Amino acid sequence: MTSPSRLAVLASTALCLTAAHLGTQASPTNTLPRLLAQADVAELSIEQLGNIPITSVSRREETLAGAAASVFVITADDIRRSGATSLAEVLRMAPNLDVARADTNQYAISARGSNRVLANKLLVLVDGRTVYSPLFSGVYWEAQELLLADIERIEVISGPGGTLWGTNAVNGVISVTRRSARYGAEPLVSVGTGTHDTEIAARTGGRLGDSGGWRVYARKIRRDDSRLADGAPGVDAHRGVQAGFRADWQWGRDRLTLQGDATGSDIDQPPEPRRVSGANLLARWSRQFDDGDELRLQAWYDRADRRQEIGTAGFRDRLDTFDLELQHALRQGRHRLVWGAGYRETRDRAQNFGALALIPQQRTLHWANVFVQDEIELREDLALTLGLRYETNRYVSPELLPTARMAWRVTPEHMLWGALSRAARAPSRIDREYYSPAIDPLLRGGPNFGSEIADVLELGYRGQPTQGTSLSVTLFRQQYRGLASIEPDGSGGFVFDNGVEGHTDGIEAWSSTQLSPRWRAHAGLTLLRQDLRVRPGYVAFTGISDRGDPRHWWTLRSSFDLTPRHSVDVSLRHVAGREVPAAKSYTALDARLGWQATPQVNVMLALQNLLDSRHVEWPVGAVPVEHTRGAFLRLRWTP
Repeated sequence: MTSPSRLAVLASTALCLTAAHLGTQASPTNTLPRLLAQADVAELSIEQLGNIPITSVSRREETLAGAAASVFVITADDIRRSGATSLAEVLRMAPNLDVARADTNQYAISARGSNRVLANKLLVLVDGRTVYSPLFSGVYWEAQELLLADIERIEVISGPGGTLWGTNAVNGVISVTRRSARYGAEPLVSVGTGTHDTEIAARTGGRLGDSGGWRVYARKIRRDDSRLADGAPGVDAHRGVQAGFRADWQWGRDRLTLQGDATGSDIDQPPEPRRVSGANLLARWSRQFDDGDELRLQAWYDRADRRQEIGTAGFRDRLDTFDLELQHALRQGRHRLVWGAGYRETRDRAQNFGALALIPQQRTLHWANVFVQDEIELREDLALTLGLRYETNRYVSPELLPTARMAWRVTPEHMLWGALSRAARAPSRIDREYYSPAIDPLLRGGPNFGSEIADVLELGYRGQPTQGTSLSVTLFRQQYRGLASIEPDGSGGFVFDNGVEGHTDGIEAWSSTQLSPRWRAHAGLTLLRQDLRVRPGYVAFTGISDRGDPRHWWTLRSSFDLTPRHSVDVSLRHVAGREVPAAKSYTALDARLGWQATPQVNVMLALQNLLDSRHVEWPVGAVPVEHTRGAFLRLRWTP
């Protein structure tokens, strides 16, 4: 743990270095293609940012300004200027996400409510590979330790994505895209340390003939124990390593990608550390035809090992997942079609302890799907999108996930859109096959537990009200059926069931403004109102669990270039209080100072929680973790 005196030295050193060099001139500029491929998006205008290509809304490339959905894009430059050291912390920049840190490793992240540490209605993809666990349909965020410098963009969609992405894309989709290696990779050495984190990372790459490129990276991190409200250490320090590679080729119309990652972490937890490890390998081939059609085939394999021992309540599990997907995008007259099919198999091998059990211990799960979506150009300024997905899984009848969207381009700068969609969260192993304890269980999975269903209405606006300003506003209602509850089983125990229903209403809005050539400001606001209730004939013994969602949260960000080599970024966010678990509202101020000392050396100082000495974001246990002030100083060298 870094001492307060060390923090003061880090802060004063970086401030003095920055002040001493404010007059230094800039390094050479970049061309527009490199702006998009590298991290120089700050040089683009608001109008150019609206033309950044995205793919997660319609599974084909389109501009952000033309996407008929509530989608926010975090660019590579946003990530660089955030000062964040983890993917979960980067996601705080998305105004349509509720991000709460429970301890050093665990996060509660969701969109449009239903948040909790193991939130299960948000689908997360990394380079097209889903990273949720079929054990509970959520994401272990402590296992998603990516090299942030390799990320090209993060597309955050709030709202249903079931038609294109399948079950679990109920409240939103997060799609992380890392840069292609076709042109190699700029060598990088990064060293950082601070009050809470220490990080060492390296990357290199090169060309593969005239048609391809490669890169490899390695990263080692340490995160110190959190602090509890009573001043004691949280005993949750994290030590992790990750390494990976990527290779990309293009021959004429054909493109090929091969990539993989391996990771391993030890997380302190009494009486024995929690150990998380895994590896993945992905291959993707695509062909672009003369008429603009595209055919793509993708396959990936993922292994995840988790060992968590808490006395008799320990748990060990190994998951092996294989996924195969075919997609075809084509245009026929006024129709822009995307269709595809996929198959996934997961082999789960659990080792049961007495207090917690999955029965049977070994289970092979299968998913299969076909989908089609057609964007029909009714007029030059009016488009109708119709889509349907048919998906099968082991536990419930096949799911039908339809969507209908209308987009009206009122003027070239203003678009109105609306959508009706159905999404589902399919049962997981925990929902159906959990027992605690293994013999004569007090709590068990529900043999009849079905899918959680959401019928969603959205109305939105996206445009540029004035030159240099972009605005997105979305109104939504999500009508839920069959949300999870815990019910009496009639024999003195309890069982998981679908005993809650209701709706969530809200508004999501964000704006970016170019105040001057060197100054850009961002603002975001989400309002949330929920009305959940027990279904007739059910008890919902645990009550309505979704009261953990704040009624509102807002963010303000400022990005200012003092000189071509010095930058200052400030982020202010406010989150309303939570009822269950109880947490007071808080306002946090973070700042980042950046200095391009030479064309090869960059220095960054990030300061966190400048307004208050500590606050609670998501209470876990009798004594919650408090998040304190901190600083992180990083040196990056690109030889």
